[in-house]
Amino acid sequence: MSQSKADLSIPRAVQDNACEGLRLREEHGFGGTEVGEHMAEQLAAGGALSEEEVRHVAQYFPRHAHDNLGQTGEGGDKPSRGYIAWLLWGGDEGRAWSEKAVAALDGEE
Repeated sequence: MSQSKADLSIPRAVQDNACEGLRLREEHGFGGTEVGEHMAEQLAAGGALSEEEVRHVAQYFPRHAHDNLGQTGEGGDKPSRGYIAWLLWGGDEGRAWSEKAVAALDGEE
């Protein structure tokens, strides 16, 4: 397999969202799964993901776009489990980045 030309480097905004998701999960004791927590740790660390990993990130978002994302915890309310999980996977920026990366990868095939 040849080297991919798609940029799989994790953007700063995605790293920041993952860090915030980890912080909220720790603070509230809920949100996401162990898989999501592990992915957030990878995203927060920066660097780049493998093709398989970035595809995994992109697959998360369509399945969970309905998960009470409006309950962000602003105004003193607790954030929803879905909102925390969404951040663990990089949030809106993670969705945009991973979908763009997958489109670039698919264009190479």
